[in-house]
Amino acid sequence: MEDTATLRIGSQNYNFPVFMGTEQEIAVDLRHLREVTGVITLDEGYANTGSCLSEITFIDGEAGVLRHRGYPIEDLAAQSHFLETAHLIMYGQLPAKAVLDRFTSRVNRSALLNEGMQPLFAGFPSQAHPMGMLAALVQALGAYSPELATNDRKLDLARFDEAAILLMGTIRTLAALVSRRRRGLPMVYPNPELGYAENFLHMLFSLPNDPYEPHPEVAKALDLIFLLHADHEQNCSTSTVRMVASGGANPFACVSAGISALWGPLHGGANMAVIQMLQEIHDSGDNGHLFIDAVKAGSGRLMGFGHRVYKNYDPRATIMKATCERVLRLLGHSDPLLNIASRLEEEALRDEYFVSRKLYPNVDFYSGIILRAIGIPLDLFTVIFAIGRTPGWLANWREVAMSSKGRIYRPRQIYIGPVQREYMPLGDKSRA
Repeated sequence: MEDTATLRIGSQNYNFPVFMGTEQEIAVDLRHLREVTGVITLDEGYANTGSCLSEITFIDGEAGVLRHRGYPIEDLAAQSHFLETAHLIMYGQLPAKAVLDRFTSRVNRSALLNEGMQPLFAGFPSQAHPMGMLAALVQALGAYSPELATNDRKLDLARFDEAAILLMGTIRTLAALVSRRRRGLPMVYPNPELGYAENFLHMLFSLPNDPYEPHPEVAKALDLIFLLHADHEQNCSTSTVRMVASGGANPFACVSAGISALWGPLHGGANMAVIQMLQEIHDSGDNGHLFIDAVKAGSGRLMGFGHRVYKNYDPRATIMKATCERVLRLLGHSDPLLNIASRLEEEALRDEYFVSRKLYPNVDFYSGIILRAIGIPLDLFTVIFAIGRTPGWLANWREVAMSSKGRIYRPRQIYIGPVQREYMPLGDKSRA
């Protein structure tokens, strides 16, 4: 393969370097395109644009491959747990036992909030959206830890460990309290003796004089959901975090921005959409068969199937499917929505219409079913996603902050509005 690519504009040829990543991904290096030629590229939605060089996550959508720092997601799901994978993603190496034990202990013991933040929860309307509340509260968390949120890149990078520990530990507390606020329940303090997922479930579901004790398989399933969402390359929210970080903003501001981007229904709301779809099917009196026919006729939309990146099977879905079956057996659910979900899955996996279009169930399909089965409120589904994605956002913030050649992100545009116009004063009859 030649190490340059030639671009012809008019009668002039321009040569640009060809760059190859460690997984044989090939890119034409156009970083000096405008400087050399005076033109820019138009790539709406950035589907063909590499916005950065990154060492964190590799995805091959055609082959159904996902690796973090070189480790296949299948190996991490089978042998690791969320906090170990989070450490790997943020720091680049699997930690030694002593390092992991210290990291886990620090995260688990950082779940307690500054008491000064308590009035903030009461200040939100009871029906405020959990994602809006979470984004605001993460910003507030930075305000209550000003030494970790200085917007001085050198200082923020030097204190990254403390900021990451605080964010990883307290985002569960914030999420649980947001949900309890919406349900009119009093605060439950975290228990540092519990594991990461167990502590979250304790804070979310415990009642006065009735502490919630999750089944180990339920806690393990939630931990796996966190792990499978820990990072996923340059998606909408992660690229948002990097853009905000490029301006020098601190980790709290950047994670808050990531939460806001994730809030969008086209990004983080897919597992919610699965349950909403199942509810609509149930409410219509259908058991799923009529809906399948409607999808094949083009008049229905199947949520939780297929993926923009994966052109084959989502590797996370294979892992989550087995966990979903195990959790449903354990809990013995006879939920009509979950019965409909089973029928949709069965149809999609055997019907040529779906197989030929590679519309396989994705991770959102199975995670939505698991979250419903263990009693997570629907409006908290995207918040669960945010908890899991936090280490990926932090890793990307750190990568941007550590780059000595980093520049503020500033995409160009192609202007298609009116050409230069003469200003018409008020009263001028020529003014439309």
